[in-house]
Amino acid sequence: MRVFVTGASGHIGSAVVPELLQAGHEVVGLARSDASATAVKALGAEVRRGDLDDLDGLREAAADADAVVHLAFNHDAIPAGKFAEAVAVDLAVVRTFGDALAGTGKTLIGVGFTHTGDARRDAAIDANPRSAVGRALHDFTERGVRTVLVAIPPVTHSTRDRGGFIPTLIKIARETGVSGYVGDGANRWPAGHTLDVGRLYRLALEKAPAGSQLYAAAEEGITVREIAETIGRHLNVPAESIPAERAADHFTGFPFITMDITMPNADTRRLLGWEPVHPGLIADLDDGHYFTTD
Repeated sequence: MRVFVTGASGHIGSAVVPELLQAGHEVVGLARSDASATAVKALGAEVRRGDLDDLDGLREAAADADAVVHLAFNHDAIPAGKFAEAVAVDLAVVRTFGDALAGTGKTLIGVGFTHTGDARRDAAIDANPRSAVGRALHDFTERGVRTVLVAIPPVTHSTRDRGGFIPTLIKIARETGVSGYVGDGANRWPAGHTLDVGRLYRLALEKAPAGSQLYAAAEEGITVREIAETIGRHLNVPAESIPAERAADHFTGFPFITMDITMPNADTRRLLGWEPVHPGLIADLDDGHYFTTD
């Protein structure tokens, strides 16, 4: 297939693109800068210059492809307090792709969750403004688009991870001298290795039925306390509970410290034949690459 990929040079995209190319697909990667274009070309993909604000260009690229894998998102907007604006842009992009592919049976793979029927989980999903994007994408299933939603684990880890949850916690621990968690630290974060997530995307493109919800977490949930203790051990700083009333100040710019969610993956494994083979989170932390400063 000819696949148009947004975010092709990013953390996840840099693993997805080689997977697709090695399987014989043709890949066109969106690049908004010279640096991104160079990175996309180095991966072996064709480059299309543009950005998420160029809806006409995105519509044209989608119409020219057999499938769209939408990975781009302005993550810098979160610490800048502009999350709502970034979600609005993302929603416009997904609707543009969906409209371009409507009635064709072509594939649109995006990031997000659908409702599960579990009131607690669905409330947690709805609390995230990005849930509107997932719902919008899923709705195009009824308009003749082969939609697939991939829930990417919040901790997607590897040597490619430069600004995710783990680098952020390490930075805070270095700055404060404490590797912290809130309360008893029993809240859980799903995790997956970047390369395992990249392989899942290729399998999703090739195998997933329309309307599928896939979970790309190799580990369904790891307690934040275990993560904090591992970080503390490597930095030689104490792992300590931070009172809830001080959490916002201690974890400045990181509102996810108390997030508690799991990603059951048995159905995804069975559907795609996906078997993660790369190191789990704690093993990856113990490898040491997260703690080098050069």
